[in-house]
This record gives sequence, C-alpha cells and structure tokens, in this order.
Amino acid sequence: MVTTVAVDANGADLGPAEVAAGARLAAAEGVRVMLFGPADLLGRSGDGVEVFDAPLSIAKEPDPVRAVRRSPESSIVRAAIAVAAGDAQALVSGGSTGVALAAGLFQIKRAPGIHRPALAVPVPVPGHPVTLLDVGANADARREHLVQFAYMGAAFANAVLGVARPRVGLLSNGGEAERGSQLVLDAHAILAERAAAGPGAFEFIGNIEGNEVLSGVADVVVTDGMTGNIALKLIEGVSATVLRAVRDAAMSSGRSKLGGMLLRPALQEFRATVDPERQGGAYLLGLRRLGVLPHGRFGRDGIAQAILRARRGVEEDVVGRTHAALEAAGALRRRSAPAVSGDSDSVGVADD
Repeated sequence: MVTTVAVDANGADLGPAEVAAGARLAAAEGVRVMLFGPADLLGRSGDGVEVFDAPLSIAKEPDPVRAVRRSPESSIVRAAIAVAAGDAQALVSGGSTGVALAAGLFQIKRAPGIHRPALAVPVPVPGHPVTLLDVGANADARREHLVQFAYMGAAFANAVLGVARPRVGLLSNGGEAERGSQLVLDAHAILAERAAAGPGAFEFIGNIEGNEVLSGVADVVVTDGMTGNIALKLIEGVSATVLRAVRDAAMSSGRSKLGGMLLRPALQEFRATVDPERQGGAYLLGLRRLGVLPHGRFGRDGIAQAILRARRGVEEDVVGRTHAALEAAGALRRRSAPAVSGDSDSVGVADD
C-alpha cells in the first residue's frame, strides 16, 4: 500500500513553490502527496502529487485556535481534514507550529487517553541521535504530561531510531533527584516509582543537566515545551556558529586554507550529519495520526525529508506503537479526553 501524506504548502519561509518542489522530490521516492496551497504556485498534479487549490494561509495568525475555527478553507485545515478523513495517513506542515497543532487537535484529534500532544525532535548527534521532547507544543505542562512524554519519546526512539530499550532522562538543573522545579520533582517521583516496580519499556536514568543532553547518556530527554524549544534553538544556534567559526578559521591564511582542503571531506560529512534538514523536522505525537513539522526555513530537500519521514512513521506504526506503550504502562488518562473546544490552553506553544 502506498502511503499518502497531506502537505500544507503555505507558511514556509521559502514559499509554496519550494514546498511543491520538495513534495515532488518525495513523490519520486514512492510517496503519494496531497498538496494544499495556491494552485498557481504549485504546478500541475501528476507523478504522485495531487494539487488542491487552497490559497488561504493562516500561518501568521496570532491566535491559532480562533484562526483554525474561522478558516475551514485554509490550506492547513484542509490538509488536516484529509488526514482525519483517512484520505492521507500523515500531515506535514512547515508553517506555524501553533496553527498546525490547533488544526491537528480540532480535526485529527488526540489519541484516546492522551493529555497533550508533544513535539519530538531527533537531535542529530553524530553516532548517537537523541530524541528531545517536548520542543514546542506545550509552553506549560503538568507532571502527568511529562510522564506521558517519557513513554511517547521511548516508543518513538524504539520505532524510528531502533533503540531497543531507550534510556530516558528528565532535563533539570542538577542530576540529583532533589533538584529541579516542582514540575520536574513531581514527574521524577512518578517515573522513579514505576522504574522501581520492575523493568519497563525504557530505562529511567533520572535527571540530566543541559551539558549532558548531547553527551550520549540518554536516548530520550524529556521536558516542557518552553524549555525544550529554547534548548533546541540553542543547540541549533551553537552548531551553526561553530561551523561558521571553523570555516572562517580555515580561510584565514594560506596555510589554513591548505589544512582546510585536507579537512574538507570530513567537515562536509560532519555538516551533513548535524544538518537539521536531514532529520525532517519535529514529529507531532499524541494525535490519532502522525504529523511531521519541518522548520519554516527548510528548503525543498528538507521538505522532502519531512514527507519521507512521515511515510516511515506510518510504515513503522509510530502512532499505534506509542499508544500501545502508554497503555501497557498504565500511563493513559483513565477517562475520555474533554472536547477540543476546552483545549484552547493546550495550544499555548513556544512557536517558531
């Protein structure tokens, strides 16, 4: 069965035409793409890409919930409706995180027993990728949210990254169990109690500090969306600064240029490894279908990777495996989730 991915072409920094180019690159790899955006900028349907004229963009709207409610004809809402109806198996959007999350909550809806969706990013550490979540879906969180995020992240690391029994840590300002905000203390107590009860789907290693996020001590790092978004962007910023500094140093003199030429193959390989576009963006977990949210600045290659990662997530049944892990651990909320209309506070994202 060919996987179909619904793609919102509006909102990305380089425009709908660049998103369309990425969609066609992905379609050439065997994905069927439903592309929603201004038809005059997207080109014709064909070769695995079906274009739907949806010129209205709400990516820049300051109130995501209101915008989604009032604009059913917008590209992101129509793409989410296609996923909810089963016409597509996953959603990809490079626009506003808040708007994509609101559209997902209203149309695709949360999986049963999920408190809040979370955005998970595989941080491209050479030789040892680390899954960081939440990185922006929930600026505020409660202890039960972090507990669910731990199980979501572990299931994701297992399904997508192939980690047999992921090591999960809580991001804090100290490694001791007594360190951290009240949120971290409460979540730590629950996870430690469950770990003491016997081996589970993951190994809880306790708190980790910021300098350990990329050290390899954990496969999954859990935090609230505000802290996670700041941490992710700090990592991206430092990585870009270091790469620029290395490049400038390599061009600073004739001798440096000679050394730079010798190092170029290794540096190019390293740059490709840490390139966020190769990871496809953040995975929106906790909905009834999978979402992948590439960064707005991604070009066609990054968009194509996001679509291909969405296909892999569908094929690996990330949604089903995540939910099964939560259910087996007793980490689902016991009663049905309230109506989405009461979830406005859950879209207080740390946006791009």
